[in-house]
Parts: sequence; C-alpha cells; structure tokens
Amino acid sequence: MADFTIRSPLSDLEWENYDNFRWEVLRKPLELSHIPLKDNLEDISFHFMGIDGDANIVSCGRVHLNNSSEAQIRYMGVDSKFRRMRLGSAMINKLEAEALLLGAKKVILNAREEAIKFYKSLGLSLIHISEPTRRTPIS
Repeated sequence: MADFTIRSPLSDLEWENYDNFRWEVLRKPLELSHIPLKDNLEDISFHFMGIDGDANIVSCGRVHLNNSSEAQIRYMGVDSKFRRMRLGSAMINKLEAEALLLGAKKVILNAREEAIKFYKSLGLSLIHISEPTRRTPIS
C-alpha cells in the first residue's frame, strides 16, 4: 500500500472535508443531493478517513453498533484514483477492528453491485441480494 494514514477527522475543517468526500464518492455518482448527507446514527458512529501523503482524503468509512453484538459498516468509499492500492482493504480492517473494540461478534454491511467483487476478495460472505431501487421521474 502507498503512504496512507487512516484516522478519524480531528477538526471542523476535516469534518467538512470528510463530509464533502463522502458525497463526492458515494452520492454524487448516483446523482443524489448533498442534503441530507447524514443519518440519525452519525453521532454514535465511529468515522474514519484515509489520508494520502499530501493530506488529501482518499477514502472514508463508518461503523456503528446495531445492537450489543452486531456492528454495521456504512459509507465505505475509496477515490477512484486510489483503488487497487489496498486502501479499501486497510479501511475494512480498521472498521472491523473498531467493531471488535466495541464488542461486536458480527459485522454486516450493504454493498453496491460494483463493490461485491471487492468484498468477496476479502473473504466476506454475500448473504442477500435485493433488487436495486429504480428511480422514477417525478412529473
């Protein structure tokens, strides 16, 4: 893996940059609005970002507990220019380690179709596939 650091945002500016990165990588490609970007679990979640040697955010991810034994990874993303550099694997390792520290015995996540191959390459199991939501234009 290239020179990357994975840590939580520390300042208001880093939080703002983290939120903007999350939108750019996860919502913008789906043509979704910047608002609402956050859900009701933001404040009880643990957020991490990958930072390159030039202090640019290049990945993001979040983990929270669903109950005392189950954690969920959400909002996992890697900048397209930094994929296939083991950064995604490092992010998953960090998020899983945090889940274990929180007492989780099981970690779940949802994945877009294009990410399933990546998660399978890490040895994760596919449990359920649902049909994607189709967007219908509002007239």
